[in-house]
Amino acid sequence: MHALALDHGVALDTDALIAAYAPDRATPMLRMNFVSSADGAATIDGKSAPLGNDADKQVFMLLRQLCDGLMVGAGTVRGEHYHAVRSNDGQRAWRMAHGLAPDPRLVLVSSKLDLDPESRIFTDAPMRPIVLTHGASDEARRKRLSKVADVIAHGHGRVDLRAAVDELRSTYQLGQLLCEGGPHLFASLHAAGLVDELCLTLSPILAGPGADRIMAGGRRPDTPPPEPMRLAHAIVSGPDGALLLRYARV
Repeated sequence: MHALALDHGVALDTDALIAAYAPDRATPMLRMNFVSSADGAATIDGKSAPLGNDADKQVFMLLRQLCDGLMVGAGTVRGEHYHAVRSNDGQRAWRMAHGLAPDPRLVLVSSKLDLDPESRIFTDAPMRPIVLTHGASDEARRKRLSKVADVIAHGHGRVDLRAAVDELRSTYQLGQLLCEGGPHLFASLHAAGLVDELCLTLSPILAGPGADRIMAGGRRPDTPPPEPMRLAHAIVSGPDGALLLRYARV
């Protein structure tokens, strides 16, 4: 396990962060990235941003820099007001120097396909996004979205995430996948046995009762038993003392 300390008010060296979070690119991986309060809340007033600090934002951007594909649920796209996923000049140069595409490919997961094809998340995208849905989704919505994205259907009534991830890796060569949620998608990926890592910022805030956890939804017949994870590193950031944690599948 790596234990790193972040000086008060000083950003952690980017090279040190890359060393701490760099995946083994020879092995396909699906990594979750979340922030939560000390008492387990995933949001405050429906937003995750109030839980983060500068170090969390730095890791948020770095994880995007390291991945091939960025997976996110449609509800999170709407709730967190996502824009098109685009690298800055420094990130793009780093990615290309390390054999990656200039920008990560955005992968949206949606059963209802309640996505606006005229949204900037599609129209400003540097790479054509991918939309994962299921075979019973609305055909007219699929047709509209197919003009601005690759729409892939797996499963019937619910997205077959295992089959979808297999296609992302075999057809699109998205070996390193980063998922930013939301909590329901996290639960579905966990149920499918697809979560290899969890990167978690633990914020020194007590949010109080009522807020969502980072994994949401009722227990289903396919919900797996509790799964042990190994702590790969813990980074203490200051001055607030937030913890940047990385857990890996045992």
